Amino acid sequence: MAGPRDPAERCSCRNTDCAERPLRRLFEGLASGVAACPWPFVLVPLLLSGGLGAGFLFLPQRQANDIEGQFTPTGGPAKAERDFVRRHFPPNDSERFSAPRLPTEGAYAALIAVATNGTSVLDPAAWAEVLWLNATVHDAEYERLCARTAGGCASPNPLLSRLGDAGPPAPGSLRFPVNGSVFLGAALGGVETDGGRVRRARALKLMYYLREDGPEAQDSRQWLESFLRNISSKVAELRLIQVTYFTSLSRQQEFEGNTKSVIPLFSITYFLTITFAIVSCLRLSCIRNNIWLASCGVLSSGLAVLSSFGLMLFCGVPFVVTVANAPFLILGK
Repeated sequence: MAGPRDPAERCSCRNTDCAERPLRRLFEGLASGVAACPWPFVLVPLLLSGGLGAGFLFLPQRQANDIEGQFTPTGGPAKAERDFVRRHFPPNDSERFSAPRLPTEGAYAALIAVATNGTSVLDPAAWAEVLWLNATVHDAEYERLCARTAGGCASPNPLLSRLGDAGPPAPGSLRFPVNGSVFLGAALGGVETDGGRVRRARALKLMYYLREDGPEAQDSRQWLESFLRNISSKVAELRLIQVTYFTSLSRQQEFEGNTKSVIPLFSITYFLTITFAIVSCLRLSCIRNNIWLASCGVLSSGLAVLSSFGLMLFCGVPFVVTVANAPFLILGK
């Protein structure tokens, strides 16, 4: 039978190494086992990490760069309130579209035409280019996919709806910001008035909404993608107005474009971080030199990242670009 424990080994206020002592003995036994038979401890982690690292084959399907999904809480109150609005005020993009009823920004393309050389966008020559730009947007595919009301495309562009293909409004014929029952404050910019009537305006904003409900939702997204690809060449043909454009997809595409441009640079930063971690442990003294220990630490960090990320991808966890910073945090430890 084992004898009574030494009082020095008992836990007390004066003796706090009762937990450290058994752990020390455990690691001493583990170190003896590694020294006696090292190859299993070298090969098994490498094989395990290599197997789990195969999960990166699923990376193209697991990437998730949705801005709302990444930067808003999953069960946030704002999303619950949006669902409440959708249930009680459902939009009808196919028959009775109304922009104020939209619970989101909607699917849209926006253009802002600014007159060059300090002129007015309501001048006849500049207005002709505005009409040409509007006609290029109203292609046959847009007419099929546009948000509709009263049997036609809903037009939130009050000036174009009022004037059609006619010439620009005569100076002083429009009141600002409310002309009759139409609010022009969101359509005209850089306005100069005389007694509440518009003399000139530097900018004009045009909006084009598309349907988000029904089977046309995916077609609307494709139209917006095509719009972003082709609009720059059309804008380059204009001389009297300068046009900037934006769509409901622009923010998401800019975010995805940034990730595609930043991720290739990670390889350079990883190389610099690993080099610094190893070189910082280099000493001229053979006794104090820890370069091999640093190399093993970097290798261990790399295997940990490979194994953990691969396992998560195997389990179907989405991969977001923000977790690409994890190796820096691990190497910093």
